Amino acid sequence: MIVENIILPGFESLRYYIGAHVLTCLVPAFLLAGAMVSFIRREAILRFLGEATSRLKSYSLASGSSFLLAACSCTVIPVASGLYYAGAAVGAAFIILWVAPAANVLALVYTGQILGAPMVLARIGAALLMAFAVGLIMSGVFGGARANGATPQANAPAGKPRESIVAGRALPLFLLLLLTLLLPNYLVTEGPYLHKVAIWAGMTLVTAVYAGYVLEMSQIRRWLRETWWFVRMIFPLLLIGVFIVGVIGHVLPEAWIERWLSGNGLLACFLATLLGGVTYFATMTEAPFVDTLMGMGMGNGPALALLLVGPGISLPNWLAIARVFGIKMSLVYVPTIIVLGTLVGWAVGNLIL
Repeated sequence: MIVENIILPGFESLRYYIGAHVLTCLVPAFLLAGAMVSFIRREAILRFLGEATSRLKSYSLASGSSFLLAACSCTVIPVASGLYYAGAAVGAAFIILWVAPAANVLALVYTGQILGAPMVLARIGAALLMAFAVGLIMSGVFGGARANGATPQANAPAGKPRESIVAGRALPLFLLLLLTLLLPNYLVTEGPYLHKVAIWAGMTLVTAVYAGYVLEMSQIRRWLRETWWFVRMIFPLLLIGVFIVGVIGHVLPEAWIERWLSGNGLLACFLATLLGGVTYFATMTEAPFVDTLMGMGMGNGPALALLLVGPGISLPNWLAIARVFGIKMSLVYVPTIIVLGTLVGWAVGNLIL
């Protein structure tokens, strides 16, 4: 019984996650995070996303740019933490951490195809509303605080090599890394996973050739060292979380979902956020899952709450955030998302949808 109900479902979840996400999602995300810390001028981050920048400006920029980043709740952690360690304010970093998985353009288009335009519009508005609330709460609690303990070495004063790279040749490198992260998901929404791997491999080769041409070996070593810092901090906890989620998904009875998630009541929305907050959803997988539950009687409010919270946070995400940003930030961020998701789902489900 233990093997069938716990060990095998956990390892099956790991097998799927590693096979479907590590190469085409996590590897480019970690490399992008390392490049952010290694090559982006701290002054530029502080100017647009730093604590001294007006919240309206920095939060709007963080929210708007996140819509274009098709990332899962775990994939976006290296990106958001890379910006944070490069100097971004905690509010802006956590907005990116929230919006990219909760309301990226790829997931929104797919949601519209399955659930219709009203649900898409509700998801966009709710995600933006929650984004500014998350930014204000995290800034209010942790504003001005920086991460303690081990940090990437790029927090040290930058020398001339970094400045020359940023001024001349960093932008194409970042663009290539971003395309390596996004194109497999944007171009291949159906069909064999090997098609995604082929696109990832081609873009990775182009990126490696470009990096070898424009960067000195010392700069490449620094970039890889910063990338490894993020891998070491995040990846082991992601694997542990994915294993636990696989077990939970196996033992959760379907009858429970049918009984407790119907209607638009506050309790149903709260339970939907809890379900989404524990379960791992790869980007775009939440829409067909919610469509199935709605066919079984799930209300519009809980559906919206699950669409928002399911991709936005997960148990692996909780553990990794605690590791990278600190336990205190995780203990504020996760309950904030659950409370906001519950209230937004309940209000929109009763007033609009």
